[in-house]
Amino acid sequence: MTTLFISDLHLEAERPDIAAQFLEFLKTDATEADDLYILGNLFEAWVGDDDPNAHNFAIKRALRKVVDRGIPVYFMHGNRDFMIGSGFTNETGVKILKDPYKANMYGRKVLLSHGDKLCTDDVQYQKIRKMTRDPEWQAKMLAKPLKDRLRMAAEARRQSLEQTLNLSMEIMDVNQEAVVEVIRKNNVDILLHGHTHRPGVHEVDLGNRKAKRIVLGDWYKQGSVVRWDSRGPKLESMPRS
Repeated sequence: MTTLFISDLHLEAERPDIAAQFLEFLKTDATEADDLYILGNLFEAWVGDDDPNAHNFAIKRALRKVVDRGIPVYFMHGNRDFMIGSGFTNETGVKILKDPYKANMYGRKVLLSHGDKLCTDDVQYQKIRKMTRDPEWQAKMLAKPLKDRLRMAAEARRQSLEQTLNLSMEIMDVNQEAVVEVIRKNNVDILLHGHTHRPGVHEVDLGNRKAKRIVLGDWYKQGSVVRWDSRGPKLESMPRS
């Protein structure tokens, strides 16, 4: 059996091709797995569990079917869907994990993260991240009418795209010192994350030992998954038919 890890699908109604591949993935790969971990940005935007979005409802229903088969599904907030809360978990049966989260995978000590915490060179983003993860800020947002939250989310996406175009690739990537620090602090062998959309497997030199960093890719053009069994983790791309 296998444990599956995915992230950065950025599901939205405007990209039915991504949703179709994910729904097929849930019907096939996920039903044969021991567990499924979703490490953030499952959705392109999430303004609250009270949003009656038909596209999102179909995704939630599909996740519920996987959970009802007895397959645990775990979710970690990303920078796009950090407002997912108890309403979502009650509907889907998905369990929310804190970021970062330590796990033992077939005898290996692993740290799971969305990955945005590691992009410390992007100082402005880290300030925004700290603000938006504040429970008081989120409560104030959820108190606003749904139409206002949707409008604000659309504006935030526009600004994010504009900022991305103006920032260097290095600033938007993880900071290597932050990577070393978090691996040492948590005493793990492997760090597994998403967020940067740069799939790959990297060796991390800790001085006294070597560790590994595995980065999941996004699903914009094809799927990306880490399949982990007794032989170890394997990063794979899944072409879209």
